[in-house]
Amino acid sequence: MVGRILNHKSKTVFSATLVLATTALLSRILGLFRDRLLAGRFGAGDELDIYFTAFRLPDLIYSILIMGAISSAFIPIFAQYFKKDDKEAWHLASGLFNLVLLILIVLSGLLILLAPWVISVIAPGFSGAKREMTVMLTRIMFLSPLFLGMSSILSGVLQYFHRFFVYSLAPIFYNLGIIFGIVFLVPKMGLVGLAWGVALGAFLHFLIQVPSAIYSGFRFKFILSFHQGIKKIIKLTIPRIIGLAGSQINYVVITAIASSLAVGSIAIFNLANNLQYVPIGIIGISFAMAVFPRLAESSVEENKEKFSKDFSSSFSQILYLVLPITAVFFILRAQIIRLILGTGQFGWVDTRLTAAALGIFAFSVFAQSLIPLISRAFYSLNDTRTPVSISLISIGLNIVLSFGFVWILNNDNSFSQLFSDIFRLGGIKKFAVLGLPLAFSLSNIFNFAILMKFFNKKSKGWNVQYVLNSVYKIIISCILMVIVIYGCLHILDLFFDTQTFFGLFLQTAISALVGAGVYFAISWTYKLPEPISFMKRIFRKGYDTEQY
Repeated sequence: MVGRILNHKSKTVFSATLVLATTALLSRILGLFRDRLLAGRFGAGDELDIYFTAFRLPDLIYSILIMGAISSAFIPIFAQYFKKDDKEAWHLASGLFNLVLLILIVLSGLLILLAPWVISVIAPGFSGAKREMTVMLTRIMFLSPLFLGMSSILSGVLQYFHRFFVYSLAPIFYNLGIIFGIVFLVPKMGLVGLAWGVALGAFLHFLIQVPSAIYSGFRFKFILSFHQGIKKIIKLTIPRIIGLAGSQINYVVITAIASSLAVGSIAIFNLANNLQYVPIGIIGISFAMAVFPRLAESSVEENKEKFSKDFSSSFSQILYLVLPITAVFFILRAQIIRLILGTGQFGWVDTRLTAAALGIFAFSVFAQSLIPLISRAFYSLNDTRTPVSISLISIGLNIVLSFGFVWILNNDNSFSQLFSDIFRLGGIKKFAVLGLPLAFSLSNIFNFAILMKFFNKKSKGWNVQYVLNSVYKIIISCILMVIVIYGCLHILDLFFDTQTFFGLFLQTAISALVGAGVYFAISWTYKLPEPISFMKRIFRKGYDTEQY
């Protein structure tokens, strides 16, 4: 029974997306619970600044070499070999597994030795005991890239075989490891216990995928050879590595800038960023990951019609789900932060600044949710250079804007005053950290716009009209939803004591649910295909889900 569940194979994009989205939701809920524990125990102060900074270097190594780079290149090449000779494909997978592990061991060992110098670069605003503690946590956390690197190869195998359930359980176990560290290790070991929790989470991320990967046919063999397929993967990976390196450098620069601002700035940026990433992970990433194998297969088969259909429907469905969430994030930003993070040591100023950051991030959630889908469409066409080049330009723009906006908001001028009025920051003197999410959002919108321009040229066959027909109806539905939510907030404020957690929860939940109901009803009235297809999939077993 357990084996059957763990080895479940998704047969359609919708079923795969449903599995990924459901488990992603659980993972994100655990992530929010993790952040609530962190915020309540430490507040937006030195401790969380240390933790998020220490996390940056191991995450940089894993992200550059593994996340999205090797895994994105691995699936199309593995698919080509498996269709011809499954034994050769498994030889390729085992060889890549060993190569990745070897590279990560060498790099992690080197950077553990160089950690004091690297931390000085990443967080120039840190000194003394704060810097030493950051170095210690960084060294412990370098265990995580080793486990996550091995796990990523198994993830690629499971994605190819459409075993999305086990693949999607991995992040859940990762968060459980960190939560274990916060609850049980931090009281005994302090911040060091949190670092060991991260390492434990990474180990669990790897361990949960092993049985299903073996069931799929993967067998570990100690092979260190440059298989022709590995050379192809490396060739496809190099441009992606450059792009991811740029992305991680982007976060390094953000961390460096924030380290020189008010204490807690790094924590505020990261906590708001984690929150805004919830819909991106649940919807954007889930759709992109689910449809990627189908796009890769369509590309190999040169089936342009199938490619266009899968891409267009996924694009439209992401927009349908993400745009209302973007609106909710902005209008309910203060309530969301108070409910999720407003506990323990997390003060009122921390809450207001994090809420403002979330509101700014909200403007680019739609772009960030669609970028993974568009990028994977390029990858499936064996084109990694175009999205990488555009990403690098966007990263450069973000870095320039970050310095510019932080400088502007650090000074008393008409823009900073207007900014303070819009986000209700009266009484808070230091809010320059908000220049970072502002730059981040604008650069991501730019990234999305340029990606779409180039994709339209590369794939002229995708159904643009199908998407455009839905967009304006979705926007109108969102506007009406916002009006209803805003009205509900004020009406319910008369009946509930929003100074208490329970009262605030009821006000927020009822307003959001009524707004969601209005959005769905209006979009249904407009006869948008997305709500209709969702309902048919849920309630009609015989419905043909192959179209998506």
